Amino acid sequence: MTTEIYYYLLYAWIATGIIAFTFLLIKTAPYGRHVTTGWGPMISNQLGWMIQEGVAPFFISFWFFTGSLEKTHASYFFYGLYVAHYIYRSYIFPFRTKTQGKKIPLVICGSAVFFNFCNTFILGYFLGNIGGNFGDDYFSSPQFIIGITLFLTGVIINVKSDNMLIALRKPGETGYKIPTGLLFKYISCPNLFGEMIEWLGFAVMIGSLAAFSFPVWTVVNLLPRALDHHKWYLQKFVDYPKERKAVIPFIL
Repeated sequence: MTTEIYYYLLYAWIATGIIAFTFLLIKTAPYGRHVTTGWGPMISNQLGWMIQEGVAPFFISFWFFTGSLEKTHASYFFYGLYVAHYIYRSYIFPFRTKTQGKKIPLVICGSAVFFNFCNTFILGYFLGNIGGNFGDDYFSSPQFIIGITLFLTGVIINVKSDNMLIALRKPGETGYKIPTGLLFKYISCPNLFGEMIEWLGFAVMIGSLAAFSFPVWTVVNLLPRALDHHKWYLQKFVDYPKERKAVIPFIL
């Protein structure tokens, strides 16, 4: 594949994200607390997460290691951050969520697998064939320091918020409660806010349009999700804090 064709595909991927964002603002994705019937066969929620997220480390490994570009400590570092995130999301997180008995439409899993195929191609092909292979001096550059700071901040917010949500349920419980404390004081979905910051930091570290397409798609998927969660909280709990925003403190 030529670099020119790759960038045409990259532009198309970003444009598709913009279209998908408009759709997701209108239509709530039917999984989790928003799951509904009528979307075809259903599978276990935990199995669904393992399938849809578990393919990402394998896909990106293929694109990265089959690339012709010389690998450096920096490119291995970027690859490792991506893989570590998805190993957690696919093989650790689903078994901590206490969602036994809950289902997810198989079509949602299929769409997530397709997303991860496209997303890993865009990022993995770039790292394996085009760029991101900085020298070791890059690890002391302002760009890397800013990027890794944002990334780790996002990870901490995301994981801490997930832990607080998980802790709301006692053993055997599957219902929902009003989360409180830390960023939950200001927004309904600090876990999603943290993940958006995480991938923004990742993109800053790499500094390419290919890398920035990932936080673009993260916003495409998670911002409408946060708005739907916020609306759901307000409808379900009459005593839900009215001053809270959905996903960005004091703003949205």
